[in-house]
Amino acid sequence: MRLSSFYPVICTGKVAESKEFYVRLFGFEVTFEADWYVSLRRGPYELALLDHTHPTLPAAYRRPVAGLLLNFEVDDVDAEWARLVEGEGLTPELALRDEDFGQRHFIVSDPNGVLVDVITPIAPTGDYAAAYVTA
Repeated sequence: MRLSSFYPVICTGKVAESKEFYVRLFGFEVTFEADWYVSLRRGPYELALLDHTHPTLPAAYRRPVAGLLLNFEVDDVDAEWARLVEGEGLTPELALRDEDFGQRHFIVSDPNGVLVDVITPIAPTGDYAAAYVTA
């Protein structure tokens, strides 16, 4: 298979609110917008928002997103903590911390309850260091 694109689509009842969240706080730009669907892009990265009641979805799947975690790797997670949590007042679902498996990160949630994990890779410790596969 030759893959030309891949991106998550968040099924939501809060299309406009979600668009505002990702545009204002994470720098995405709108590439298509209807009242039921918004396509977002930031450089090579894409994200879409879809009204979960729209008939483009099979009827049995017309429900809001649940159990989704989006990872945003950044150069300076401490600066993003200061900007998003301290500056913008987002509620941390997981406070800023270092993980032995090689991340310094924190987690906030979007208007839908989608978890947004903001991460800066750090050196893993112990057994985790050996678990990484090198290319």
